[in-house]
Amino acid sequence: MKLLVEGAPLRGTVEIPGSKSHTIRAVAIASLAKGKSVIEAPLESSDGLAAFHAYRAFGVPIESVNGAWHVEGLGGHFEAPANIIDVGNSGTTMLIALGSAALLGSGLSVLTGDEQVRRRPVGPLVKALNDLGAKARCTRDNGCPPVVVEGRIKGGRCTIEAMTSQYITALLINGPLADGDIDLDVPLLHEKPYVGITLDWLKRHGVKVTYAEDYSSFHIPAGQAYQPVHQRIPGDFSSATFFLAAGALQDNEVFSHGLDMGDSQGDKAVVEYLGAMGAEVSVEAAGVRVRAKRLVGTEIDLNATPDALPMMAALACFAKGTTRLVNVPQARLKETDRIATMRMELCKMGAHIEELEDGLVIHESAMRPAEVDGHGDHRIVMSLAIAGSMLPGTTTINGYEAVNVTYPTFLDALHGLGGKGRVV
Repeated sequence: MKLLVEGAPLRGTVEIPGSKSHTIRAVAIASLAKGKSVIEAPLESSDGLAAFHAYRAFGVPIESVNGAWHVEGLGGHFEAPANIIDVGNSGTTMLIALGSAALLGSGLSVLTGDEQVRRRPVGPLVKALNDLGAKARCTRDNGCPPVVVEGRIKGGRCTIEAMTSQYITALLINGPLADGDIDLDVPLLHEKPYVGITLDWLKRHGVKVTYAEDYSSFHIPAGQAYQPVHQRIPGDFSSATFFLAAGALQDNEVFSHGLDMGDSQGDKAVVEYLGAMGAEVSVEAAGVRVRAKRLVGTEIDLNATPDALPMMAALACFAKGTTRLVNVPQARLKETDRIATMRMELCKMGAHIEELEDGLVIHESAMRPAEVDGHGDHRIVMSLAIAGSMLPGTTTINGYEAVNVTYPTFLDALHGLGGKGRVV
C-alpha cells in the first residue's frame, strides 16, 4: 500500500492510542498472575494482539470484552503450545514470551516471527536462559528466531549485555516464578527507562526485586506471585512522538490528548527534546500541546529513547543549523537499521545528513516531495508522512500498512488535524 501525503497545516487535537510497552507487560503479568485481570483500553494493534495471542497459546484464557481484555491468569502454570507461536512483528512479545516459555514444567515451545523479527538478535537472552538452567536454542544457530525452548529456569547467576532493554525485561518479568533465586550482572544496558517501566509493573503487582541504582545488577527472589492486573493503559509517548513533533513544525499546533507526564515511559523525554529545539510546549492536565516556533539544531542523546530517532531525524531537517542525534547504536537493531534507513529516505527528499556509527548529523535542508520507502517499519512510515505534510506537492510513501504494528488509526488522526493523505 502507498500513502500519498500533500502539504497542509496540522492543527487541532489528536487522541493518542494506548502504550505498546504497557499493553504487552500487562498481558504477560496478568497471565503470570493467578486469577482474573482486566486490562482497559489496551493497544489493539498487531503488536498488542501478538501478546494477546502468544499467551493464549500458553493456555491462558484471554478474551476481548467491550474494548477491555479479560485474562484468567494461571499463576505461571502454562501449557505447552499446540502449535508454533508466531509473534509477527512484535520483538517485545518475542523476548518476554521466550522467558515465559522457560517456565513450562514439561513440553517445549517454538517461537518465531515475521522476516524482520527473524533478523533481530535474541542470542544474549537465549544464553542467559541456558545459564539459568533452562534449555533454549536458535534453530538456525544464528542468534535469531525461530527459538525452541524447553525446561524450566532453575535459578543462579548470569551475566548479560543488554543492547536492548527487552532482554532484562524478559528476565525480570519471568524470573520471580523460577525455581530458584536469580542474580543478574548487566555490564551494558541501553534504553534504561524501559527497565524502569518493568520495575514499576513488578512493584505495583506484588513482586520484589533488588537492584543497583544504575541497573548494573539485579537480585530476583524466587517463589513470588503476581497480583492480578486491573489497570487502564495510558497513552503511548512513542506513538505520540509523531504528532508532538508535528506541532513543532511551521504553522502547526497540535494537542496530544491522553498523555501523562507522570507515567514511567521514557519517550516522554521527546517533550524535552522539542523544547530544547525551540518549540513552544505546554503540559496540560489531559495531555501535551506543542506550537510551532523557529526550530534550532541541538545535540540529543537518544540512548534512552531509540524509537524517537526516525521522527527526530525528520524534524531536524527543518531546524536551523545542525542537529546531532547520538549514542543510539541499538537503533540499527530495530525493525530496520533505522540510522541507515532514515538517512537514505530523507536524502531522497533533499536532506543533508551524515551517518555516524551511533547516530546521525542532520543539517537544515531544502526539503522536497519524493517517493520514499517505509521499509516495513511503522516508525519510518509515520516519520516520513509528517515530513511530507510540510512540503508542497505530493510525497509517496511505500509500505503504509506497517503502521498497523502500533498505530492503525494514524491516517484518521492525520485527517483529524487537517492533514491531506490517502492510501492507494
